Amino acid sequence: MSKEKVLVGMSGGVDSSVAAVLLLEKGYDVAGLTITPFKIDSDCRINTRDRSCCSFQSVIDANDVCKILGIEHYLVDMTEAFRKNIVENFVNEYLSGRTPNPCIKCNPSIKWGGMLEKADSIGAKYVASGHYAKVNYNPDSGRYYLSKGFDKSKDQSYFLWKMSQEQLSRTLFPLENLVKNHTRELALRFNLPVHSKPESQEICFIPDNNYRNFLKKWLDSHGKEIDEGNIVMNGTVLGKHDGYPYYTIGQRKGLGVSHKESLYVKDIDPATNTIEVGTETELSRNRLSASDLNIMKYDVLDETKTYKVKIRYRDSGSDAYCKILDNGQIIIDFLADKRAITPGQSVVIYEGDDLVGGGIING
Repeated sequence: MSKEKVLVGMSGGVDSSVAAVLLLEKGYDVAGLTITPFKIDSDCRINTRDRSCCSFQSVIDANDVCKILGIEHYLVDMTEAFRKNIVENFVNEYLSGRTPNPCIKCNPSIKWGGMLEKADSIGAKYVASGHYAKVNYNPDSGRYYLSKGFDKSKDQSYFLWKMSQEQLSRTLFPLENLVKNHTRELALRFNLPVHSKPESQEICFIPDNNYRNFLKKWLDSHGKEIDEGNIVMNGTVLGKHDGYPYYTIGQRKGLGVSHKESLYVKDIDPATNTIEVGTETELSRNRLSASDLNIMKYDVLDETKTYKVKIRYRDSGSDAYCKILDNGQIIIDFLADKRAITPGQSVVIYEGDDLVGGGIING
């Protein structure tokens, strides 16, 4: 029986709670940690909802689970780091005409950064979370890499492509071979009060899931204003929009323009505050470039083989060739057209179930 110490990231949800239970069952010396991206005050008690993984109620739930399990529960406030590195980046990406995924950036920098720092301070060798993913190690290459979790419908490897070799080497994913229903069954079996808690699906700092309202409030509070601009198609002005940050590539609803065919956002130009629209056919292309790369499984990519490449979480993946340029960017050529390639989103490269690497789409 292992007595190595492991620190589990506790979100107050069923997955992280069961992860802690399974580690205890395996004989680990377990402690829990909840990272809060907000100050715990009267406002957060009122303005956050249960379905947000970082709500105040979730902090209470995580603490209650730790008490039931008889393990220590640490609380770490990372408000300033979260505001600077995640929230401000989120806003700035939209102001640049891009569509960010804050969880991609938060996982390695805030969650794992915070967990490992606390783990070192309490003598924990490993950290763990309730993600549905697997960590592998290749002794020949000396590299760690991720694979999809057993439950493909819940696989979360896509959100973890930026994890470093150091982070992977110290990470455990106890749910790697479970399906969600089994996880809930285990939570019920161990009498955890969160066994029927709904999943968190919103961005944690936007609990009402309305990013447009969040942006407007943020801009107002910083004395910034985005004027309305033109919606154009092939050089012709079709109408007005509310401000370019409030739109994303591929968007159809809320454009307020009429045409014989359905129209979609095709391009966003912050410099002119212009939204360009086109038909669905015009949304498709077969090449993208990306930067901010993290190649996980190999030192070098084989340019002669095809990989399965996803351009969004729910994308099933498409065959593509991948070539890393001398400037550190990657060019991905798909064998078939892809719809609505969106700057700011993540492109993630797979080989079977193994995560090879990823980057942030430039265009």
